[in-house]
Amino acid sequence: MSIEDQKPSTVAVWAGEEKPLAFGAAQVPIVQSAPFAYDDMDEWAAVALGRSDGYIYSRNTNPTVGVFEEKCRVLEGGEKAVAFASGMAAISNTLLALLSPGDRVVSIKDSYGGTSRLFMDVLPRMNIEVDLVETGDGDAIEAAIGKGCKLVYLETPTNPTLKIIDLRRAIAAAKKQGAVTVVDNTFATPINQNPIAFGADLVVHSATKYLGGHDDAMGGVLVGRQDLVQTVYEHREICGAVLAAFPAYLLLRGLKTLDLRVQKQNQTGLAVARFLKDHPKIDKVFYPGLETHDKHDIARSQMRGFGGMMSFSVDGDFDMLKRFVGHLHYIHRAASLGSVNTLIGPPSVTSHVECTAEQRAALGIPETLLRYSCGIEDAGDLIAQLDDALRQI
Repeated sequence: MSIEDQKPSTVAVWAGEEKPLAFGAAQVPIVQSAPFAYDDMDEWAAVALGRSDGYIYSRNTNPTVGVFEEKCRVLEGGEKAVAFASGMAAISNTLLALLSPGDRVVSIKDSYGGTSRLFMDVLPRMNIEVDLVETGDGDAIEAAIGKGCKLVYLETPTNPTLKIIDLRRAIAAAKKQGAVTVVDNTFATPINQNPIAFGADLVVHSATKYLGGHDDAMGGVLVGRQDLVQTVYEHREICGAVLAAFPAYLLLRGLKTLDLRVQKQNQTGLAVARFLKDHPKIDKVFYPGLETHDKHDIARSQMRGFGGMMSFSVDGDFDMLKRFVGHLHYIHRAASLGSVNTLIGPPSVTSHVECTAEQRAALGIPETLLRYSCGIEDAGDLIAQLDDALRQI
């Protein structure tokens, strides 16, 4: 049976490793070499020109990185994958490779802070028209796409307020216009959601987060249509934002437990969100697994699980928020997510630290919001810590 026919947990372990590895290794070796040597000039030329498989220079391709790309490709169901030094490298290279001056791109107001900066500051300076639409308004998204565009960029669930976009509807609208659809699937992971199955052309991940899962390696990856990924690959080759062999090895190690971790975080996330929803000192909880979420039905229709990410606001001011966070134990106050450790922080120092307070306000992100990433700790222990901290404010 082909690896594409296997379940995600099997794919995460074996994709790219079906054949014997170098030196008989049981795990993918770290190929820490910049150039690759050839004794035969004809063979060297064939590889360099892409007529034969092989490696020339690690800015282009690397054996360790290649296995990571293959795992991501199969997990997302794409034709080709290319890896990057970070999630933002994957996002920026994709947009800059596929867009030109005079093009129009449609996206949402609630995308990740670094992505928002690209849309608000970088692309307009290049004479690329950007239309940022209210994330929860499916009619407005469809209408904006209907005006014509080169690319549609979506993120669902969104960072940090966990808004949900109807992928089927938005992608169908993009296809009518002949637009390329890119979906940031970082929060959902390929365990919980596969946008390519709904017709998306490209899927992007910050691999630093759930794919790696241990807060010890940075990376990004793009998966999707062969021709589009090849265009982005050629752009990355020149810009140089490549994933190195050692972080690729760490990401590979993390990927092998992706299914186990995400299934646990799905369960914990729902339990924590339900606890917070009913607590009198919590003003609002943003989590698509809650029946009270305004797009819960859409989330159920396109996600297999709701993940370990949520955000919530304490019923009080920023000083109360700081006191609450200070009382939490066994938690990292850090700007990341998707780790085996639980993490917390306000968007002003996490997802939208790149934005000003005014920009965050324009994006509908209150300064009193907290982003919470469930780890793989016991759900009861996490809830008890939250409850204890809330009792002290």
